[in-house]
Amino acid sequence: MDDLDTRIAAAAKKRSRLEASFKEADEALRSLLVEGRAEGKGPSHMAKLTGFTREWVAKIAPDPKRSA
Repeated sequence: MDDLDTRIAAAAKKRSRLEASFKEADEALRSLLVEGRAEGKGPSHMAKLTGFTREWVAKIAPDPKRSA
């Protein structure tokens, strides 16, 4: 393996690790958003906290009263 091969392999490993970390953090955030909605927090409030749009938050964590 030459230097470029080594760098490519290292970058691929790094990407794989970071992707796994992202998925874990994303899952944790989505779970907290659902928990927030269950406790009565609105999507606009949680959007301000996260920097995501209100619509995205509402899609991830729909109103539990409407789901029932």
